[in-house]
Amino acid sequence: MVTATAARERAYSVAATVADPEIPVLGIADLGGGGGGQVDESDRVTVTITPTYSGCPAMDAIRTDVEKALHDNGFSEVSVRTVLSPAWTTDWMTDTGRRALADYGIAPPSPRREGGPVALALSVRCPQCGSPDTREVSRFGSTACKSLWVCTDCREPFDHFKSL
Repeated sequence: MVTATAARERAYSVAATVADPEIPVLGIADLGGGGGGQVDESDRVTVTITPTYSGCPAMDAIRTDVEKALHDNGFSEVSVRTVLSPAWTTDWMTDTGRRALADYGIAPPSPRREGGPVALALSVRCPQCGSPDTREVSRFGSTACKSLWVCTDCREPFDHFKSL
């Protein structure tokens, strides 16, 4: 007989591998958007996900992918809840997720400072050549949670995942 803890851990490990459809190198656990779940006594799985921002268009795809992954791994009753509070923050991203972003060519977000003013990114290190000599081209990049930057040294454009 499988314990509730073992079932919950298995459900989490399955859901954690679901990739963000906008950034496929990130699983939702590394992104920090897979906030956990519950398995009740009748093996019904409820997973909680948090969007990077309230209007994130990827949430429907993520919900569908989480449901499919859990169904494919033997969980028959699955529910995925979207929660907006507490609001997602880039501080929830794992170090593995930050490295995956950089390896993929997206500058990862800077850590936020607690209790101080919001940091403004005057320069972002280029994920292509590592130069800090960069400039923001547009506050919005390929998605609303990223901004578009260009490197002055290698001249390559790149997305920067905004610190939220």
